[in-house]
Amino acid sequence: MLKKILFVTLFMSSTILFAQVTHINYDAKFGIFGTIGSLKTKLTKNGSKYEIDTKMALTGLAKRLFSRHKGRYISKGHISNGLMITDLYQVIERYDDMVVSKEYWTNHKRKKVTLKIKKWKSGKLIENRKERLKFYAKDDLLTFYFNLDRAITKKGKKYHFKVVGLEKQKGRIAITVPSPSKSDSYKKDLGDSANWYAKALVYQKNFRKKKGDILMSVSEDGYIKKAVIKDILMYGDASIERAK
Repeated sequence: MLKKILFVTLFMSSTILFAQVTHINYDAKFGIFGTIGSLKTKLTKNGSKYEIDTKMALTGLAKRLFSRHKGRYISKGHISNGLMITDLYQVIERYDDMVVSKEYWTNHKRKKVTLKIKKWKSGKLIENRKERLKFYAKDDLLTFYFNLDRAITKKGKKYHFKVVGLEKQKGRIAITVPSPSKSDSYKKDLGDSANWYAKALVYQKNFRKKKGDILMSVSEDGYIKKAVIKDILMYGDASIERAK
């Protein structure tokens, strides 16, 4: 019995010792509404496994104006060559009287992604279905941002990614990374203290133009310092910035 207790104690101690936990928080602002909420992220790496848990909450006037009050975004998977590879990406969004859960299960061996959707209204399950996405990707929306510093190996070029969680775009994101000499145009929106800058192109109906630009600055620690979403219909720009 003593040996078993010792084994369990050593196992738990080693797990705690090698688990790397990082907390990254952001303040969110949206055009005329000013500060609308916060994003709180906990990134845990333990050996070859990782978990990203992000919680979004609206505050003040935005909480009263928008029906979606809270959101939780969870990514779980494995680490390969320093990059986080998604196995499960889950989105849980809470509206006035509705809860929507989306689970994206990625089978890397068969190169397929299965989406499971459940909806509850006033506590009653009203939808329960699953479908196979028309594309396969190793990244989800969380790993994409947290892998960016490692995935970008050269400045002054354009990269193409596939990302789980962007069904309307068939998973496609294009990232333009300017060379240091061409970064001045980014500094107006993002400041001049970033390690490097990037621009993501997004094609959605809620942008004034056919394509919307997401400008991003990356800190020396490799995490996003600030992101600005340009030209959102009727409201102007939205942004998130690392909380101090």
